[in-house]
Amino acid sequence: MPHAIYISSVPVFRQMLGGLDAILAKAEAHVAAKSIEPSALTQARLFPDMFPLAKQVQIACDFARGVSARLAGAEVPKYDDNELSFEALRGLIAKTIGFIDGFDKTLFDDAAKRDIVTRPGTPKERHFTGQTYLLSYGLPQFFFHVTTAYAILRHNGLEIGKRDYMGEY
Repeated sequence: MPHAIYISSVPVFRQMLGGLDAILAKAEAHVAAKSIEPSALTQARLFPDMFPLAKQVQIACDFARGVSARLAGAEVPKYDDNELSFEALRGLIAKTIGFIDGFDKTLFDDAAKRDIVTRPGTPKERHFTGQTYLLSYGLPQFFFHVTTAYAILRHNGLEIGKRDYMGEY
């Protein structure tokens, strides 16, 4: 399959980020309807030592951009990750989808064998082939943060389910 790495990454990120965006829209409507301070949800955590919702969304977007860029042989963009409102988080998702949609699938042709280095020059430096990076590191990390964002909102009373989580497919 000539574009297997592309098919296994960019469309998956797009689908799940679309679902996350829709969930955040429901959360935004929920806090408005219930007169809840939005930060009660954007700063909510499942446990005190875990990141809050806003950071979970930021990290999910970071992984979608970073994994896609590395697999395409492109520079990984740096974002400030300072989005705290639902509007800003949804804007980050839109910007991330726009970024990953900008890659032509032919850039991924040799991605399975491409040498991917994470955290170069640090004690946490890791080397992967593109395929291992995507399947054993990038996708699991991405799904962890999307799932945790979903779980935070569900735990806080948002009426969402698996269809919301999955997004459009």
